[in-house]
Amino acid sequence: MDLNLRNKTVLITGGSKGIGLACAKEFAAEGCNLHLVSRTKEDLENAKKEIEAEHGVQIMIHVFDLSDSKNVDQLVKNCPKIDILVNNAGAIPAGDIQAVEEDRWRAAWDLKVFGYINMTRRYYPLMKDAGGGVIMNIIGLAGVRVDRNYIAGSAGNASIIGFTHAMGAHALDEGMRVLGVCPGAVQTERITTMLKTRAKDEKGDENRWQDYFSGMPLNRPALVEEVADVVVFLCSERASWLTGTTINLDGGVANRGGY
Repeated sequence: MDLNLRNKTVLITGGSKGIGLACAKEFAAEGCNLHLVSRTKEDLENAKKEIEAEHGVQIMIHVFDLSDSKNVDQLVKNCPKIDILVNNAGAIPAGDIQAVEEDRWRAAWDLKVFGYINMTRRYYPLMKDAGGGVIMNIIGLAGVRVDRNYIAGSAGNASIIGFTHAMGAHALDEGMRVLGVCPGAVQTERITTMLKTRAKDEKGDENRWQDYFSGMPLNRPALVEEVADVVVFLCSERASWLTGTTINLDGGVANRGGY
């Protein structure tokens, strides 16, 4: 299936690791040129080398902390012309309302919640005026299947889901699409850290974090490549009727018992 993505320009935040890097590889495989954003230069350089070794596409890297809106403004100045924006940067700490102090909560939301909002605020009008494009928000299942032991993430993700629905509702009228995906457990460094925290709190031993795989679909988390495949398809012309919605990538977990 030809996704008609060749020569499109894609900007991916949090693009040096995990889901962001997997998306970068898949977009590159479709012939897209890339702008990758992260806070760590070494990780970005490694990602660039890895992708360039396999695909002959243009890759630019940008070292920015997008929790600061001034850096968002500078990023837009550096690369104003894009066709697809993938908002992916951010990791919200696990814990209940007493475990997550206000400063950690605010810092996490500045990067993920307000980071997504500010990136959309800046890029939506530019993309619209240039003929249209797609904004894809990588969110998280906790915004659908809320968890008091991941309270900051549940509330933050739910906010981004509402934001995505509202921004995307009339986007097609302006040649735009805004949509999102809500992955459940995905095999990344982040999920390992979260499950270790949960295992320590609930089982008294962080080394039992893999116990939570039992009962998951296929008894494992999703692979980053499985998420990336869906993201790239949704950003393509093959999904041109989809906007103002979020897709749960959870193996059906949201509609069955917990794990």
